[in-house]
Amino acid sequence: MKQQNEIVKKVLNYIEDNIEKEINVDKIARSVGYSKFYLNRLFSECTGITIYKYLQSRRLTIAAEKLIKTNDPITKIAYEAGYESQQAFSLAFKQLYVYPPKTYRNIGVFVPKQSRISLCKNFYKTKYSLFISMCKENAA
Repeated sequence: MKQQNEIVKKVLNYIEDNIEKEINVDKIARSVGYSKFYLNRLFSECTGITIYKYLQSRRLTIAAEKLIKTNDPITKIAYEAGYESQQAFSLAFKQLYVYPPKTYRNIGVFVPKQSRISLCKNFYKTKYSLFISMCKENAA
C-alpha cells in the first residue's frame, strides 16, 4: 500500500510540474512507468477522482485565478489551459464555476475549485480503520 501511495504521489507531482504543458493520461503513464488503466484505477481509488478530471479541474482552477489576477485575454487563458477554442473552454469553465469566464472575471473573486491533492501517510490505514469501525457498528 505504501508503494501505491508513492505511485499516486509521482502522478500528482508530474501533473503539477507539467500543468501548463501539453500532457494527457498516456504521457503521465509513460512518465511513471505503469499502464494508464492501472494508474487511473489506482489514482481514482486513492483520490476519488480520475486523472483526467483532476488535470482538467486543476487547469480550470489556474485559469480562474488568471481571469481574476491578470488582464490576459480569455482566448490566451483558454489556450494555456489546454483548450483549442474559447467556446470549448467556456463550456468546461461554466460546468465547474457556474459562470462563463467573462462573467466570472467581472465578479472579481477567485474561488479555487480544485487545489492540489496531498496524500496523507496513513490514508489506507485510516480508510481500513474506518471500514472496520463501520462494520462493528452495523453488527451491534
